[in-house]
Amino acid sequence: MPEVTYVQPDGTARTVDATVGHSLMQVALDHGVDGIVAECGGNAMCATCHVYVDPARLDDLEPLCSDEEEMLDCTASPRAATSRLSCQLPVTEGLDGLVLRLPEEQL
Repeated sequence: MPEVTYVQPDGTARTVDATVGHSLMQVALDHGVDGIVAECGGNAMCATCHVYVDPARLDDLEPLCSDEEEMLDCTASPRAATSRLSCQLPVTEGLDGLVLRLPEEQL
């Protein structure tokens, strides 16, 4: 089972086992990771599951779709080159060791 690390804005890190096929948003919710609100339940309609991906791992992720691209312009914290919506990122074995930084705010 791949491990994913969620890093809070204060630097506190939490590594969890991620279920293959689930979204990185669902993994965070399943493990009670603070900082992922997920108001729309994973439909790419709210941008409250915004994360910053480790730049070295961006190529390991599915490409941005147009809905995600549009929603990333609506994030509460500044969008960065490594910004993604965790609801749009399915867990694969290849994501083992992925590090996601959480923004200061989601709403």
